[in-house]
Amino acid sequence: MARHQLVRAGTPVRIEPRALNLLHYLVEHRDRVVSKSELLDEVWGDRYVSEAAITTALRTARLAVGDTGSAQQLIRTVHRLGYQFTAPTTALDGAGPAVSEHRAGSERSSDVEPATADGPSGADRQTIRFCQADDGTRIAYASVGSGPPLLKAANWMTHLDLEWTVPLWSHWLRGLARNHRLIRYDERGCGLSDWVVPSCTFDDWVDDLDSVVEAAGLDRFPLLGISQGAAVAVAYAARRPERVSRLILVGGYARGRQIRATSEAELEKAALDLALARVGWRDQDPGFLRVFASQFLPEGTVEDWDAFAAFQRKATSPANGVRFLEEFAAIDVSGVAHQVKCPTLIVHSRDETRVPVSQALELTALIPDSRLVLLDSRNHLLTASEPSWDDFLSHVGTFLAQ
Repeated sequence: MARHQLVRAGTPVRIEPRALNLLHYLVEHRDRVVSKSELLDEVWGDRYVSEAAITTALRTARLAVGDTGSAQQLIRTVHRLGYQFTAPTTALDGAGPAVSEHRAGSERSSDVEPATADGPSGADRQTIRFCQADDGTRIAYASVGSGPPLLKAANWMTHLDLEWTVPLWSHWLRGLARNHRLIRYDERGCGLSDWVVPSCTFDDWVDDLDSVVEAAGLDRFPLLGISQGAAVAVAYAARRPERVSRLILVGGYARGRQIRATSEAELEKAALDLALARVGWRDQDPGFLRVFASQFLPEGTVEDWDAFAAFQRKATSPANGVRFLEEFAAIDVSGVAHQVKCPTLIVHSRDETRVPVSQALELTALIPDSRLVLLDSRNHLLTASEPSWDDFLSHVGTFLAQ
C-alpha cells in the first residue's frame, strides 16, 4: 500500500497533509504547468479557501523538499499561469514511489512517496490545524501528545513542522508532550501561519493566542512562555485570569531592551544592536546570523549556530525578522504583571547574556504568586545534552502536578 509520505535523503519529513497533497499533485502532473484553480479544485475539493491557502501550502512544500520561492529549483512559479514541479523524476513500477532527485553540491536529495501523512508514532505525532484572527490572519496551531493540556505561547522563532527536525527544538517538544497534550502555534508572520499580515504588534500576538485558545476548545489550562513569548503569556494571563491555571516563564522578561534601558549608554547600545540586526537580517549576512545565534546558544558549536541560522531563514522572511526584533525591543508588560493571579514558575539560566538574569528577578518581583528557579547554564535555549535540561523538566513536572 502506498505510504503517502515525504522522504528526504532517506529520512521521513513531517509535513502538513494539505501541503503534501499539493506536492504529490504537482509531481504527478510534472509534465505541465498546473493552474491555481486546478489546485484548488483537486487538492481542496469543495472546501472554500482563498488563494492564500495555496501560497501557504506551497511555501510549506518547498521548505520540506529544500526549495524556496526565490530559488525555485524544484517547484517553479509560472507568472499568471500556475506552478510546475521541474526536478528530474523517476516513476517506479507497482506500488513504489515516484522519486524526485535534486542535488545542491553533492549531498542533498529529495524523495517524494505518494500515500498516508500520519508520520511517526509517539511524541512526534501531531495534528496541525488553522484558525483565523479577527483581522483575517491565518494562524497555524498543532497538538501532540495526550493527557491534560499545556499551551505554549509562540516565540522567536517557530515552525510547527520543521521544529521536529532540528536539535534546537525537538527535545523541547518531546519533553513537554511526555505527560501532556502540548498545544503550540506559529505566530503571525512565521512558520505555517500567514507571512503577509496587516499588522504585527504585541497586542496582535496576545489576540492570536486568544484565537488559538478558542479554536482548540480550551477552558482552563497551564500556559508556557519562552523568551518574548513569556511577555505574551503574562499579558494573556492578566487579561484572562479565569483561563490560566498556572504560568511557566522561561528566559523571559517584562520589558524589552529599549524600554528597560536606564542610561544613555544602554539606550545607545540597544539602538546599535537593533540597527545591526536590521542590516544583518535584511541582507541575511552569514557572519551576523552566526553571532546572533551564538547569543541564544553561547555554549553551542559553530555547527549549532549555523543550524539555528538555517532554521530561522526557513521560519520567516528577512522583512518579518526585522519587524519582530523591533517589536521585541519595545515590549512592556511591567504595568500588568501584578494582575496575574495564578501560581507562576519563573525559570532562567543563571549566566545567560541574551536576557540577563536581572529580568527574571524583575518578573518574580512583579508577579505576586511566583517563584524563581535558576539553572546552571549560559544558554538562552536549553540543549538536550546539558544537565540543566533534566533539571528544567523536573521543576516543570513538579510544578504542574501540584
